[in-house]
Amino acid sequence: MAHSHSHTSSHLPEDNNARRLLYAFGVTAGFMLVEVVGGFLSGSLALLADAGHMLTDTAALLFALLAVQFSRRPPTIRHTFGWLRLTTLAAFVNAIALVVITILIVWEAIERFRTPRPVEGGMMMAIAVAGLLANILSFWLLHHGSEEKNLNVRAAALHVLGDLLGSVGAIIAALIIIWTGWTPADPILSILVSLLVLRSAWRLLKDSVNELLEGAPVSLDIAELKRRMCREIPEVRNVHHVHVWMVGEKPGDDVACAGDPATRSRCLVGSDPTLPDGSLSD
Repeated sequence: MAHSHSHTSSHLPEDNNARRLLYAFGVTAGFMLVEVVGGFLSGSLALLADAGHMLTDTAALLFALLAVQFSRRPPTIRHTFGWLRLTTLAAFVNAIALVVITILIVWEAIERFRTPRPVEGGMMMAIAVAGLLANILSFWLLHHGSEEKNLNVRAAALHVLGDLLGSVGAIIAALIIIWTGWTPADPILSILVSLLVLRSAWRLLKDSVNELLEGAPVSLDIAELKRRMCREIPEVRNVHHVHVWMVGEKPGDDVACAGDPATRSRCLVGSDPTLPDGSLSD
């Protein structure tokens, strides 16, 4: 049985994603250097933790941008679905990197409890506020792509969100240090922010693994799909097996299902998996 796939989607969404990723990369990479210098000069773990996130973000944004470019390559004989799943792979790697960097930050924070270090609250506050503004800009640039369910841009947006929360935590820690001189506030806020980021990263990791393992889209009701196929496609008498997978970030890019074995019919469902608008063939 042969199927003819016709993907007519425009490159416009990918162009918008690439542009947003590029702008966010410039903002993040530039301010990362500022936070590294400021973190060492002020002795703030919260700033260094945020700089660590930004270092990961810089690589993540670059990797995500390259993944968008590679996903545009046409299908080949060996890669018949094209390169769309590269964006999912990039999201998976980004999630892993975020989990690792978060664990390292928590470990360093625990070390700070054992060996407290002086922190310059004023410098820490100034850099944290500037970092918050930079992260808000980067997150705004990426947020639209994240709403479009693009896992690749969503991964980058989560990295930047971690930086944004890190900047808020650094500001709170700086205020406590300035007003009270209590330096343990610095590692405490670092741990709290890291736990929030870890929760979001875990969700992203589960979603990307689901796609890489050919899992069905979470939003798809397979039982309802089977019922609608039997109801709306006359040639289908009964559905015994349904195999649903994703190529790209949007659910239903490619959905295949098996019809009644007695008639040896097959159907290919198009971009909306809830609507059996595909064609049937033997």
